Amino acid sequence: MISTNLNTNDLANLRVFAWWGALIVLKLLAMVPLIGRQRFAKRIFISPEDTKILRGSKVGCVDEDIERVRRAHLNDLENILPWAISTALWLTTSPDPLTAKILIISFCIARIIHTIVYAIIVIPQPTRALAFGVGFLITIYQSIATLYHYL
Repeated sequence: MISTNLNTNDLANLRVFAWWGALIVLKLLAMVPLIGRQRFAKRIFISPEDTKILRGSKVGCVDEDIERVRRAHLNDLENILPWAISTALWLTTSPDPLTAKILIISFCIARIIHTIVYAIIVIPQPTRALAFGVGFLITIYQSIATLYHYL
């Protein structure tokens, strides 16, 4: 149980952020074995010592399937960390709990969809761009709202 002097709305916002934030961190970490799965399936590794794990393996950096998953992971790193920081700061402004819940859940679902359509079941654009855009706009909104609040 969290013991703080937060009001009920702030505590509700923090709980939503904690639950969905933990989920999106697990999703981000799940990308690592997904990349590994591609490397083992293709028998293509980035370091010579790794090729000794599987007979017939080779060193290589260019495989579209591996690179697709790596790009999805990089995109997560470039977007989830700024969102987490932005959200933590935004929550200090005591936003409306319904708004906070909608934005936090929407960001996380958008990032999950982005991973699915980019790295798992490739779906043509604009699906990936829309999923990216939702999360990106949420992060921008929260950052601007925080700046405005503390002017």
